[in-house]
Amino acid sequence: MRAARLSGWRQPLDLVDLPDPEPPEGGVVLKVLACGICRSDWHVWTGSDPDVSLPHVPGHEYCGEVVATGPGVRRWRVGDRVIAPFILACGACPACAAGEQTTCANQVLPGFTAQGAFADHVAVAHADANLTALPDAIAPELAAALGCRVTTAWHALTGRAALRPGEWLAVFGGGGVGISALLLARGLGARVVVVDVVQEKLEFARSLGADAVVDARAGDVAAAIREITQGGAHVALEALGVAETARGALNSLRKLGRMVQVGMPAGAHTEMTLPMDVVYSGQLAIYGTRGMPAWRYPDLLSFINAGQVDLSPLVTRRVALSGAADELALFDGPAPPGVAVITDFAN
Repeated sequence: MRAARLSGWRQPLDLVDLPDPEPPEGGVVLKVLACGICRSDWHVWTGSDPDVSLPHVPGHEYCGEVVATGPGVRRWRVGDRVIAPFILACGACPACAAGEQTTCANQVLPGFTAQGAFADHVAVAHADANLTALPDAIAPELAAALGCRVTTAWHALTGRAALRPGEWLAVFGGGGVGISALLLARGLGARVVVVDVVQEKLEFARSLGADAVVDARAGDVAAAIREITQGGAHVALEALGVAETARGALNSLRKLGRMVQVGMPAGAHTEMTLPMDVVYSGQLAIYGTRGMPAWRYPDLLSFINAGQVDLSPLVTRRVALSGAADELALFDGPAPPGVAVITDFAN
């Protein structure tokens, strides 16, 4: 198979030919149709993720066509087009039985704990417990974003914070998951404020229906949000994994508000000093979230198919496999708006 492999932290990815993967027991091999390039892949590229050892093939936001099945696979056949979540749960442990697959102790994460989908083929473990059929109406480049950013945002809003119509959502970070949250929240009937430091991203958010945007360089972000929302946001979503924005998210909430930590804290941000006095006095709730259980895919797909949300503006760049490293490097600074997706695996 053709793959973009990381051999040194922050180094260009090597385009290499590797042996085709074999389907594991209970798993399948996919011909990758599209793979997103995510900030979490940037953490891999920089060496910030302790689960990754070199050499390694990144890539965790993917969809594909089944080309081989392993022993024990019952639900899938060669030729099926499927979406894969980035957390592949075992489907058999107590956490999985309780519907909490994102906490499975036996999970496999292509792109992190296993070789990923910056390649034209990828092995997918525990296929029956994880894969979802890819509807014909959803283009592969959009389906790839469903594997991480869109599903993570959907679960954060509906499975954790229980966002309701008419409520105010403050999104801290106008990247892929933040814009996904904006689009989904608007579809749910909420009002949305997007916070970022990049004017282009703020303008992009406004063009997609944000009720207000706040430039974090302009002053007291939390005060600005409390003024816009007349008392504070009901829900705040932190999409960067940075201490400053986590504090801003908590300070932006009205009493009884809910904050969801979506961004992955890494490096110096794994430990944060937070305004716990605000949590106490405001009786706030803080939720962590990571991915989405596979059984929740049908709800999201029904929401999309019913026309409640148009996610097509999310994908702004379609690139070749050879362009993945350049896209990863963009996360060192103010990356351009929208999501980049690998759609060409021959170059």
